[in-house]
Amino acid sequence: MRRLLSASAIATSLAATTLGALAADEAPYVDDRTDATAVVNSLYSAINRHEYARAWSYFGEAKPARDFAAFVKGYENTEAVEVQTGGVASEGAAGSIYFTVPVAIRATGTDGQTHVFAGCYTLKQVNAQAQAEPPFSPIHIDKGALKPSDKDFDSALPESCGDGPTPPKKDATLERVKKAFAATYGDQCDKQT
Repeated sequence: MRRLLSASAIATSLAATTLGALAADEAPYVDDRTDATAVVNSLYSAINRHEYARAWSYFGEAKPARDFAAFVKGYENTEAVEVQTGGVASEGAAGSIYFTVPVAIRATGTDGQTHVFAGCYTLKQVNAQAQAEPPFSPIHIDKGALKPSDKDFDSALPESCGDGPTPPKKDATLERVKKAFAATYGDQCDKQT
């Protein structure tokens, strides 16, 4: 399954990946549930803005902590987070699509120290046509596993996740050009593709 990103999706991805060193009140608000990468970027937008209820909402039934209070406590010493995502792999199963997203983050603590974590998120999208009654379930994080990395942030991103298909490597130069193009000409592009 191959998906083309619209100019707005590319611009959203750019905004979310550059959240890094911004203070919470300066970090842009990103809430995009249109694809797996956008959900991961939106999660870290919420964390950067210290909007933990919104961050919690990106997870499905399986939550990342025993309860919301424990989730919030886990970020009490986090000032900001930079995120980078790799190529997404997807697989359909029984009316749902599962996506795996390689992720690396650099967390800056309130003490100014940085820590790099890397791993994968698995996201689930239930077929919208099969959801006949509320509540509607948008694409959400089904599970995630990030571990401390001994690599620097620029080289910590996993190439793929688990035994799933290995997605093509992102061409860093091509990605920067796409983002620059979207930022400059995004409003003029045909968004139907």
